[in-house]
Amino acid sequence: MASASTPTPGTDANAQLARRYPEDIATQGNIDLVDEICTDDVVDHSPLGELRGRDELKGQISMLREAFGDFSATVEDVVTEGDVVAMRVTLRGMHRGEFMGHEATGNTFEVGNMVFTRIEDGLIAERWVQPDMLGMLTQLGIVELPEM
Repeated sequence: MASASTPTPGTDANAQLARRYPEDIATQGNIDLVDEICTDDVVDHSPLGELRGRDELKGQISMLREAFGDFSATVEDVVTEGDVVAMRVTLRGMHRGEFMGHEATGNTFEVGNMVFTRIEDGLIAERWVQPDMLGMLTQLGIVELPEM
């Protein structure tokens, strides 16, 4: 597996491209960048459902940014191998709008998120996103954990 200390050709460019989604699109709100960096038929797999195409991705990012004020996705670690980039990302925000059928609670959250991104011909073709949904929903006060 390639690492930051021994990059293989193309892996640095792939890592930089993959980072643009959480950093520039999710955090900065540059939603139109999806058209520049993703394939027409990009696929996104996550607990929120499978999204197909740029418009569905843009719709989901818009929803998240409306539901969570000060939403951010901070890339903590990046590992590349071939056309796949793995990232450990920290998600943060404040629940200010409707999310998954729940009205705003005003609570904040900070959870881990694992993202695998497949690059094809210099564009993001597919993403597998696994946020800590239980941690997020618990911190928001939507889910209550049982007593231990």
